Amino acid sequence: MPEDSHLPAVMELADMLHGVTAREPMADNAGKSGAHIERVTIDGERYVLKYLDRTEDWTMRAAGVLGGATLDLWSRGLLDRLPDCIEQPIVAVATGPRTSEPRAIAVTALLMRDVGPWLLAVSDDPIAPAVHRQVLDHMAALHARFWEAGPEIDIVPPMTRYLELSPWTALTEEQLGSAHLVPQLIGQGWPLLADVAPVAAAIVLPLALDPGPLVEALDSTPQTLVHGNFKLDNLGVTPEGRTILLDWEGSGRGAAASDLAWYLAINCRRLPESKEESIRAYRGSLEAHGIDTDGWWDRQVALSLLGGLVQFGWEKAFGGLDDELAWWQEKAIEGARLLP
Repeated sequence: MPEDSHLPAVMELADMLHGVTAREPMADNAGKSGAHIERVTIDGERYVLKYLDRTEDWTMRAAGVLGGATLDLWSRGLLDRLPDCIEQPIVAVATGPRTSEPRAIAVTALLMRDVGPWLLAVSDDPIAPAVHRQVLDHMAALHARFWEAGPEIDIVPPMTRYLELSPWTALTEEQLGSAHLVPQLIGQGWPLLADVAPVAAAIVLPLALDPGPLVEALDSTPQTLVHGNFKLDNLGVTPEGRTILLDWEGSGRGAAASDLAWYLAINCRRLPESKEESIRAYRGSLEAHGIDTDGWWDRQVALSLLGGLVQFGWEKAFGGLDDELAWWQEKAIEGARLLP
């Protein structure tokens, strides 16, 4: 970890906003968290300004990091240590109240370069095979950079990450009177899974309520900094060939293959090759980046794929017991054999 004197500074929000000469809300972003995003102009340059406000953003509440995980990543210097192949566009971070009201809470604001032109298109079409393989390779590079890192990567813990899409989140958001769509779908999807795939539900629903056994089993395998949300809406490719990676609010210590499982689960309809081929490609990239996968790989992958259904069983249920859910059910059965 860098010396404290070299860590990036966190600004006061009022100072950051002082230089804004134009601003407009972004209504065309693909996010579902509830975060408020604006396009702003500072010194004649256009930026994107994202507010992390736990009163509006259900994913922040689920992650349990009051200022947002990105604030910790920034202030600990971790974003400066990313491999060169990863483009994260944040140029400044600030905290402070958004309004002058006496009871206004502090929020975190991320000032970012506008990388909109290079983000992957929001679509139902498969992504280009070359882009898919690049994402897997750069994901592996990220994991290799922080392999078995120290306490600086302890931000969002694995237990919290596996609870983010659990019935507890749906219940909590309902009791808060939240109108966000995703928590409502979570609440509908988990009971539906028991109807359409009772074998899968018997395995993953208890773990969605208490991921402890899964987290304990994964903790016996190597850990690294995981991004936590490798969905295509958060990805892009710069003209120089770097992978743009947005939305670090689920980041922290975890099993490398848990990022891979999330990527395979959330982007399943747009993958240009099979999940098995994707897993092999990622392993090859991880080894190419200097990580020895002997001895732990099969165990971590099997447990992480089980974890993928612990996170997305509710979402898979809406499609019925189709080929997609059947694949994950098979992997859940295999992974469950490794639980303590």
